Amino acid sequence: MSQATSKKVITREEWEKKLNAVKLRKEDMNTLVMNFLVTEGYVEAAEKFQRESGTKPEIDLATITDRMAVKKAVQNGNVEDAIEKVNDLNPEILDTNPELFFHLQQQRLIELIRQGRTEEALEFAQEELAPRGEENQAFLEELEKTVALLVFEDASTCPVKELLDISHRLKTASEVNAAILTSQSHEKDPKLPSLLKMLIWAQNQLDEKAVYPHINDLSTGQLEDPSV
Repeated sequence: MSQATSKKVITREEWEKKLNAVKLRKEDMNTLVMNFLVTEGYVEAAEKFQRESGTKPEIDLATITDRMAVKKAVQNGNVEDAIEKVNDLNPEILDTNPELFFHLQQQRLIELIRQGRTEEALEFAQEELAPRGEENQAFLEELEKTVALLVFEDASTCPVKELLDISHRLKTASEVNAAILTSQSHEKDPKLPSLLKMLIWAQNQLDEKAVYPHINDLSTGQLEDPSV
């Protein structure tokens, strides 16, 4: 007997019956959707969804626009503007998060290096970042890596050239976004992707014991018959 046939086989009819027995409140589903829209910053979609479903967001939707303006500023390399916007939102965010503030200042240094403003970059590193490096070994190591970009005339040959990638901007922007959400007593990550990961994990666990209809495409949520 093969491994597949030694497992319990659950037909589509049986599986759908089990799924239909699970009662989900529409309000709970709507709350999940609103949580995703708010966390990811889709303010217009959140406003429309609030009107259509009557679901109240967990935070003032006006703050989403401010948060997204900060995130966009970092993504565009306008770090100084982003810092000003964060302080306008809540000065305590950077005051109480030295790692985030260092990473923003580090990104400012990277942008100066990207623009070829070498003297200004060195001065900024010495005045703004070096003192923080003296207080924190991890900061010092990151600063040394960043300054290394100045040593190479061709940045593409630098061992830490990834600092100049747009992905590094996005990483810093995500860090700022998470900090703002936390300051607003909101989860820094949406709940919906976590639930989908749990679904995949549960299916993988069940695969060891049974053959049953799967959801292979999460975008459609359609059940696909098992192959036995």
